[in-house]
Amino acid sequence: MAIPISYNLRNLVQRPMSTLATTIGIALVVTILVGAFALASGFQASLIETGSPDNLMALRTGADSEISSGIGRDAANILRALPDVAIGPDRRPLASAEMVVLINQPRLGQSGSSNVTIRGISPEGLALRSQVKIVAGRMFTPGTDEVIVAQRMARRFASCAIGDKLRLGQRDFTVVGHFTSGGSGFESEVWGDNAVLMPALNREDAFQSVTLRMRDPSRFATLKKQLEADPRLGIQVHTEREWYASQSQQMTNIIRFGGIFITLIMAIGAIFGAMNTMYAAVNQRMREIAVLKVLGFTPGAITLSFLIESVLLALLGGVLGCLLALPINGITTSTTNWSSFSEVAFAFRVTPIDMLIGLGFAAALGLVGGFLPARWAGSRSLAATLRAA
Repeated sequence: MAIPISYNLRNLVQRPMSTLATTIGIALVVTILVGAFALASGFQASLIETGSPDNLMALRTGADSEISSGIGRDAANILRALPDVAIGPDRRPLASAEMVVLINQPRLGQSGSSNVTIRGISPEGLALRSQVKIVAGRMFTPGTDEVIVAQRMARRFASCAIGDKLRLGQRDFTVVGHFTSGGSGFESEVWGDNAVLMPALNREDAFQSVTLRMRDPSRFATLKKQLEADPRLGIQVHTEREWYASQSQQMTNIIRFGGIFITLIMAIGAIFGAMNTMYAAVNQRMREIAVLKVLGFTPGAITLSFLIESVLLALLGGVLGCLLALPINGITTSTTNWSSFSEVAFAFRVTPIDMLIGLGFAAALGLVGGFLPARWAGSRSLAATLRAA
């Protein structure tokens, strides 16, 4: 016969100070864990949402980032002329050969600098990314020394306000607008006209990537096989979403591993806190334990009851930890993407899965911390329990 869970809940309420102390300790551990996972989820989502499954992205064979890629003009023209490329309202192919370079830019309001991605696009580049919206100022005029800056980057770097002059190579470019892109990785970039940026930055020989809209996305596998086998091109082909998802993998794993490592160190203290609380609870309730045994409850039932009580105590801390982590949802931060060595601005994203992981971890802490006290409570003989009482 099992001991009712209401018995455990009542005992938690009767020991408010020890319950509160253990709950807070576990809550802090869970907050750190959920925060680390929210950081990783935000970073991963920002890159995954950068790409569209309808867009095909071509890079040089063997390139592991756009920065290390190079596609010649002849190859770019062949890709533009493919019959599989969708046609825009102006009857031009929806294909954009793009230059991608890094510049080192001072941070705004603080010391130090970081790499910022400069992307030169063709007129069709904006049509390929429907999530990109101008939120202040205007779009740059093709053929002029004008650029638009992602709104998140404008808040973090110098010379990025509307009207500022941004030095690129040997020329000054005027910032004429700020844009957003639905939280994607493009919100960490500066965009301008390819035809102007490439000579300014001495990049006239090759593009870094070519992005095109497919007429029929279901033909991607066939198109990939055809293009990668063409000796004139020397390219690898991905869907745009697949490519950016792969770019997020390394940094996401590092963030999650670091969060788990720090959490495990903190968890040791939380486990001992839960263990001390449960040992104290067992010691104070020897008379109750004796009564339970006299009533016929088995040692296994008593052990399970105290183990459940420990898990419930930890879950209270887990719920509190998740609540403490919620306010960071949506807060913008940035880090270096190790795949491209550029700064990526993104928002923390506290997901239901992250919170479930936090609650599961809290339950595991309660299980580990409560095992020995629960075993001690159930394994003592009736005579020993009565003497201790």
